[in-house]
Amino acid sequence: MRYISTRGSMAPADFTEVLLSGLAPDGGLAVPAELPQLETEQLETWRGLDYAALATEVIGLFATDIPRQDLQALTAAAYGPTRFPAPVVPVTPIGEVADALTLVGLSQGPTMAFKDLAMQFLGQAIPYVLTRQGRVLNILGATSGDTGSAAEHAFRGQEGVSVVMLSPAGRMSDVQRAQMYSLQDANIHNIAVRGVFDDCQSLVKELSNDAAFKAAHSLGAVNSINIGRIAAQAVYYVWSWLRTSDHLPHQRRSGHLVDVCVPSGNFGNIYAGFLARSMGVPIRRLILATNENNVLEEFFSTGVYAPRSGEATLATSSPSMDISRASNLERFIWALLGPQEFMRRWAELEETGRMDLSGEVARMRKAGFVAASSTHSDRLEAIRAVHEATGLLIDPHTADGVTAARRLMEPGFPTMVLETAQAAKFPETVAEALGTEPPVPPEVAELLSLPQRVETIDNESAPLRAIIEERALRPTQPHQD
Repeated sequence: MRYISTRGSMAPADFTEVLLSGLAPDGGLAVPAELPQLETEQLETWRGLDYAALATEVIGLFATDIPRQDLQALTAAAYGPTRFPAPVVPVTPIGEVADALTLVGLSQGPTMAFKDLAMQFLGQAIPYVLTRQGRVLNILGATSGDTGSAAEHAFRGQEGVSVVMLSPAGRMSDVQRAQMYSLQDANIHNIAVRGVFDDCQSLVKELSNDAAFKAAHSLGAVNSINIGRIAAQAVYYVWSWLRTSDHLPHQRRSGHLVDVCVPSGNFGNIYAGFLARSMGVPIRRLILATNENNVLEEFFSTGVYAPRSGEATLATSSPSMDISRASNLERFIWALLGPQEFMRRWAELEETGRMDLSGEVARMRKAGFVAASSTHSDRLEAIRAVHEATGLLIDPHTADGVTAARRLMEPGFPTMVLETAQAAKFPETVAEALGTEPPVPPEVAELLSLPQRVETIDNESAPLRAIIEERALRPTQPHQD
């Protein structure tokens, strides 16, 4: 598979080339030039595979330039028992009817969030590519809560890789902060920005679009714009489709259609589902769930995309979704409109801050997308309802997904809700929902007691540039703090 840029000026490149680059040289995002098609018969041959073996098959469709034997070693290391308990991604019925509503458990990894499933693969694949090419990489990223800790835990102590991670000051949960700021590894640099996540993301884009600065300091990205993350996320769409069908009568298994509900902030997770659906995985609808920062719900309901300012982005009880400008939406709009019309409409967005695609809503529906938003009271009710029905605790972002799924699910179609994190990361909201304090896992109590290290800067690029210039790894130097 070869990759091109949404902005149209990048020569076709292999997976390992775009894996390290983050943004394309022209400022766009890497997208597959063509998608392979999966037949139901091929999907059925994968039914008996464990998660690592399935990851080899699915990621192998995207990473055609990595030898299969090497890819098998990378996925075995990423999804082995030292990082994830078997079966890696459990699928659990949570509805009254077994085939009605299921929870896809994506939070079994080191940082208790779905980001681990993609990031642990990148933590193997990127050093593999760097070693082959004799290079170093300084990862510049932004996080609203979970991406940062997943990236830092995947790359901590790795030779040839450093991580500079921006996060919005005061906008994450205590556990999210502790998972990042307690790391003392010399190659991990946490920077809190006085602003919101969108400000952090804008700083990353500004520096990544500075071609000279990016080249001079070997900058790359592992945010959701990284195509390697998208490829790794596509795996659990295939896995969960196969596992959900295990609950169906045998005669209904082959080719059965499902709906998937995805709590969405930066649109990377659900874009992976869009690719899986486009490749032939039998997904009927992609239900996009948002919180009160419902720019994406408005877009898929009306066709009007109007990102909000940082000041207008609300601080909610599902903070990882407090995002008003979703980077990966660019990839979907490119696929929806085609390259030429995309460029015209994207210029409109950059000039006016608004894009009107109201005439394309029917095509968005045909592409599988519907959307709903959730409020704080909706989250509390969903957490209570799931706990009363099953004894399971879900986090507030997953509760947004349960809310949207219950609102939009239709009879006859199994609906999967993608979990985003473990409830222990958001104890205050869970306690409010249940009326009692949930037990604090010993590992979380220990984490919260650790000393933390973070630097705080204004929402400006100059102090960030200075930090990178001082600490960036170079091919001939070891890690330094």
